[in-house]
Amino acid sequence: MSGLCGWIGNGGATANENLQLVQRMARPLARFDGSGVKALAGGNSALAVAASGDSTHFYQKEGLLVALWGRIGFREPRLTQLAQAEGIAKTLADNWRERGEKAFESLTGAFSLCILHEDRNEAILAIDRMGIHPLSFQISGGSFVFGSSADAIILHPKIKVEIAPQSLYNYVYFHMVPGPSTIYQGQQRLLPGEYLIYREGSAETHKYWEMRFVEDEKRSFQELKQDFLGLLRSSVREAIGGQEVGAFLSGGTDSSTIAGILGEVSGQPARTYSIGFDASGYDEMEYARIAARHFSTRHHEYYVTPDDIVSAIPEVAAIFDQPFGNASAIPAFYCARMAKADGLSRMLGGDGGDELFGGNVRYAKQHLFSLYEQMPPMMRKGIIEPLVFGVPGGNALPLVRKARSYIEQASIAMPARTETYNLLDRYGHGEVFTQEFLATVNAAHPSILLDQIYRQANAKSLINRMLAFDRKFTLADNDLPKVAKACELAGMDVAFPLISDEITAFSLRLEPQLKLKGTKLRYFFKEALRGFLPEEIIAKQKHGFGLPFGIWLQHHKPLQTLASDSLSDLKSRNIVRADFIDKLLGQHLGEHAGYHGTMVWVLMMLEQWYRQR
Repeated sequence: MSGLCGWIGNGGATANENLQLVQRMARPLARFDGSGVKALAGGNSALAVAASGDSTHFYQKEGLLVALWGRIGFREPRLTQLAQAEGIAKTLADNWRERGEKAFESLTGAFSLCILHEDRNEAILAIDRMGIHPLSFQISGGSFVFGSSADAIILHPKIKVEIAPQSLYNYVYFHMVPGPSTIYQGQQRLLPGEYLIYREGSAETHKYWEMRFVEDEKRSFQELKQDFLGLLRSSVREAIGGQEVGAFLSGGTDSSTIAGILGEVSGQPARTYSIGFDASGYDEMEYARIAARHFSTRHHEYYVTPDDIVSAIPEVAAIFDQPFGNASAIPAFYCARMAKADGLSRMLGGDGGDELFGGNVRYAKQHLFSLYEQMPPMMRKGIIEPLVFGVPGGNALPLVRKARSYIEQASIAMPARTETYNLLDRYGHGEVFTQEFLATVNAAHPSILLDQIYRQANAKSLINRMLAFDRKFTLADNDLPKVAKACELAGMDVAFPLISDEITAFSLRLEPQLKLKGTKLRYFFKEALRGFLPEEIIAKQKHGFGLPFGIWLQHHKPLQTLASDSLSDLKSRNIVRADFIDKLLGQHLGEHAGYHGTMVWVLMMLEQWYRQR
């Protein structure tokens, strides 16, 4: 993975001094995967890219410095030809001079970029449409500093390093810090499909692309299927990019599809990698093996143990530039490490298929709730609710209890309804956080952010509004950094063929009922691949790389010690109440290890992140 970093507005230094500084800033970007660092510097600016050779692009001329990181291309054949002849960075620079911000609309692929105008003290940043390659920025002391990782930004001498209390609160709520915020006060990051212009000491962000759904386009199923299969092949072929690649294989629809297509387009058995757990209800290896046999892959397996978790936790905490609480980063790391040991350089991830084609279980659940919303108010309020809630002792009757729960949840407006089981809401923020900490934050901010993103969706249907919502919260803020950072820790690159620009554009034009047909998840995706995927894979329920942390925590002493020590040290930071931590470990965990174990993990990883800084 690696990344880019730099600044503009650091007057008083020589070009050589600026070069040395930006090289120091770039070191955290290359510390895990050992990528080479290339840098440019002027009298008032500098930039650097840490990445493999084919992902690094530079241009410098007459006070203009340009850098791109990633696998990037152009939509227009004319620009593609120019890039082949003159280089990608120069072509972008010329296109920027000619078209301004519209130049970004012509870009395709996974990338981040910067354009620095030394003479005008201006900077332009942009990232790809899905947010695969992140980019953060901060203005401080007359300097505009940016980087793919906060660990690079905070090394600049003009940057004031201060933890943002609101981001800590949001982390405990979401189990990650949702953009555009970062863990640091005054530092923000670009959202997917955004560009930024820094001029005269201030920065403005704008969208050059956003998800716009076409919900009424009618095309035959066969035509859609043929187009889709063609896009799958071309996206996987492009993701390979001449590298020695392997594929994650969980046994789910997405990873199985990538494995099958990889073997087809490469003309040789795909190398696939799966993780298992010796814990009831968590091991999906059976389905991974079904897919591996079906596609005759060169399959590799590894069973993650509690000792592996203990060993990996400090490293995983260190790879993230801000607290990150998705425990499945651990199995993703061990998967990527297997591939690295086999001599591979890139993994293909199946992430994004659910968020483009309607594969998450909550989509069907929210559809059922929406049916109640659509009933006439007179029927709901005048007949159904008095009847259901008027039954004496109704909570003792299973059917009545279920009906009450359904009505209660259906009565909550979207998107708040998606957070019905949120851990922090269940505990109560006053029970979790100290009063001193709560005095520094807005406890309503997560709800405000959820509502803001949900209302921004350019969609009429419920399913498409949820997909646009998840593009940010599930993909850009969570799943993509999880996999990318896990691979980086293992010294591997990663690509995500299912969220290529072409497949994304295809999904935006699918009719809503082809994504969610009643309660049938990702209807089109599965039907289009019926006969290609094993029937068992199409029929299985979604699972993923879930980690049995709470289960193992009950009996594995080293894991207990690590968790207990971490949470004990966290008490001293006056963020989380000491009595809540004691109750979490002493009572809640015993009541439901899987559910409450998630909060133990989130708080433990917060303390582990602090320790690595």
